[in-house]
Amino acid sequence: MECRVGCAACCIVISISSPIPGMPEGKPAGVRCIQLTTDNRCGLFGSPERPAICGSLRASEEMCGPSNEEAYAYLEALERATS
Repeated sequence: MECRVGCAACCIVISISSPIPGMPEGKPAGVRCIQLTTDNRCGLFGSPERPAICGSLRASEEMCGPSNEEAYAYLEALERATS
């Protein structure tokens, strides 16, 4: 499955414990990744600086949902369950 362009829910809702350029301590849940562009695309896509966890995350129908609101709700529930 392909991500919905402009969604970026996984780059905002979930926490990322790996260092990210500009976020050396990682990214807390609910905080927009500093590497997101204004149109919600990854500024590190294809770059060796992109954290491995970001490259390994695979979109799924459950995770992405048909709308950004549903994607946020699903990922917020996962973040709460795993924190």
